[in-house]
Parts: sequence; structure tokens; C-alpha cells
Amino acid sequence: MLASGDFEWGIVGVTQRSDTVARQLAPQDGLFTVAERGDGAAPARVVSSIVEAISGRDNPQDVVDRIAAPATRIVTLTVTEKGYRFDPVTGILNGNDPEVQADLAGRPPLTVVGQIARGLQRRARSGAGPITVVSCDNLPGNGELTGTLVRGFAAALPAVESEPLLAWVKGNVTFPSTMVDRMVPATTEGDLVAVERELGLRDEAAVVAEPFRQWVIEDNFAAGRPRWEDAGALFSSDVAAWEAAKLRLLNASHSMLAYLGLVAGKETISDAVAEPLFLTACRSMMVEEALPTITLPPELDGDRYCADVLARFANPALGHTTAKVGSDGSQKIGLRLLPTISGMLDAGRQPRWAALAIAAWMHRVATAAPADLNDPLAAELQAALPATRTAATVVPALLGFRPIFDQNLVQHEGFTELLLHWYRTLETDGLEGLGNEINHG
Repeated sequence: MLASGDFEWGIVGVTQRSDTVARQLAPQDGLFTVAERGDGAAPARVVSSIVEAISGRDNPQDVVDRIAAPATRIVTLTVTEKGYRFDPVTGILNGNDPEVQADLAGRPPLTVVGQIARGLQRRARSGAGPITVVSCDNLPGNGELTGTLVRGFAAALPAVESEPLLAWVKGNVTFPSTMVDRMVPATTEGDLVAVERELGLRDEAAVVAEPFRQWVIEDNFAAGRPRWEDAGALFSSDVAAWEAAKLRLLNASHSMLAYLGLVAGKETISDAVAEPLFLTACRSMMVEEALPTITLPPELDGDRYCADVLARFANPALGHTTAKVGSDGSQKIGLRLLPTISGMLDAGRQPRWAALAIAAWMHRVATAAPADLNDPLAAELQAALPATRTAATVVPALLGFRPIFDQNLVQHEGFTELLLHWYRTLETDGLEGLGNEINHG
């Protein structure tokens, strides 16, 4: 807005599982500080585009009202993979999810898809006009997926509701895809103290971020949009290529470092990438396996991108913990690692390094205390594990876990052998054995 002089836009922020951010922002009139940390960091700045912050969990009808309001023209989502409540294998809405079922039954909706669908239903009935729904999460084809889930919710309603809603959505709603890249760890008390020293004011909602930022957007908006390009956003007709690069290079490496770090007792991602063995494995996965199985956008230099990713991971100021990055693995590894594995196998090559990342995740699932396994499918994963947990029992048990792995991988003997090999190495030989494998294997 400052760059373009267009001040007609503002943001209503909606929290989902927790109301913490809404409670932090409300007394501050929506103002919050962005404090960059690392080489090239800009001075702290106060952001003033949020005009209201509400708790979606406590005020679900208010969320529907805001989406239905004629003044609302764009809804953006940053709710992580599990917030979409979809089956990662089929890509459709999980109709067996009890929260989805409750939203379909008519309660004030609490799921993201339910809130959007009910908001669109109100717009359709009131004639509030077209609207755009923009996913900003780490999901391939996130716009198409979001549209599929919203339409799936609508189709599951009684015919008297679903038919007019689906027809209205088709003619009045767009779902552009995006790719967003900026590391923003959870704010600590130490961060708040540091910001207070910089500003001379206490900001309970301060956000810490790395200097790097990137937002690639498909320009498909139903009712206008801000001039985000004036602030550095890139509009592209091939967002999928940018998404693939981020998911299979940056996000996959983030997960790999998290699970290897957890095996070795590393607390943060910067600690993990500082371990030469993990750095070598991570770089090898990106260069030898991910890059050959994706098509990069013309503007992106693959080798430079990989080097930049590793440099960003090494930024100790971010404090990204391995436990946090390693959470929700059941929702992440299928999107981040399995496409590279399938691409390598289809090419007749061994996905050696990506298999190491999967084996490290399996080791985490099998050895973590149930209370420490932060995953929406934690109970199901625990139930799938055998009583005696060795490579020979854990690998086939988790590889047969259908919400993550498809039958082709389960039946691929070469991939199973890779997983067994790496799991045994992690289980019995630790870092020394891993070092022998990485340096001499």
C-alpha cells in the first residue's frame, strides 16, 4: 500500500487452533513488529495492515460473516498441511474426519474448509459478489487442491444446498496457486525482549523472520487484488515449478535435517546442518536426486538455490527446533520426499538419500515417547508399530501405513532394502556408521 498509494485494502486475521495471536494483537490495534535476523537483516519495522484479529475457534460464525461480507474480496490461507483435512494419497476431503462431519451437519463451522464453504454459501445467497481463495501453504497445486476440497465439502451437503452452491462457486470463485518462502520460527521471550530493546516498546505479537522472502502467485483473481508486485511478489503462469522446487529442495531438506538431527540429539536445524555428515547427505539428496527429477522455472538456478537453502538453514538466529520442524511428519513426507523417490525409481535409479530421510522419520516414530510425537496421526502410527521394534519389524509396518505410502512403494523391494539398510545403520551404528556410509558408501 505504501508503494502503490492504494489504501483501500486491509486484513482481518483469523486464528484457528489457538487464540493466542488474536489476544496479542487486539490490545495493539493489530500492529506488530517484524524483526529480521541474520546477514542482510533490515531494521525492525511495524506492520499496520491488520485491521481486526478474531479467534476462529471461539467465534466461528464471525469468520463466516467476514467471508460473506461484500467488502471481502480475498481469503488467504496459511494453516499448514494438516489444516486442510484431506487424504494425502487421494487428494480429496477426508469425509470421515469427525470435525468435517460436524461442520457438514450444520454446526457453526470450525474447520478451515467448512468455514470457507459456509462463507461462500452465504455470499451466494446474499449476492455479495465474486471472491478469490488463495492457499499459501506447502502443498503442490495448493490452489487446485483448495478448490477441490471446498467443492468436495459443498458436494457432501444435501442436494438442495450443494447444487446451487457448486454452481455459484464455479462462476464466482477462483483458487490461484502460490508458493511462499520465508522461515519464521516461533517467537520466544528472548525475541520479545530483544524487540523491546530495539523499539523502546513492548510488542507481545512481534514476529522474527529471516531476511529472505519470496511469494510467487498465479494471477487469477475474481474481484481485484492489491499490487503485491510493488512489494516484491512475483506473478507467474507456472507456479507449479516454483512449488516443486521449494517442496522437494528446501522443505524436503528441512525435514531430512530435522529427523537426522533428532536421531543425533541436535536441538536446532542450524545445529543439524553444522554436522558435516548431515550437510553432505542433505546436499547430496538435493543435487543427485531432487534436481534431476524436477523441472525448474527458467528464473531459478538450481545449484545456487541449493547452496542458498543450506546457508539459510545455518542461520542460528532463527532457532528453528528439530522437534518443531519434524512435527506433523505424516502430513509432510508424502509431499516433500515421496515424489523425488518415485521419480528416481521410475528412472531406474536408487533414491539413496531420500530413503535415508524416510528411515530417519521412521526411527523418530518408533523411538519417540508417544507424548513427544507431535502428529495428527500419532495414535494411528503408534497402533501400526510392532511390539518389538527393530529395522526388520518397523520398516515394513510403517511402509504399509496407507495414509502415507502407496502400494507401488510397498511392493518395491529395492526401496524396502534401502530403508532397512539405513534404519539398521541409524539403530545400531549411530553417527559413526552413518559417517562410513556417507563418506565411503
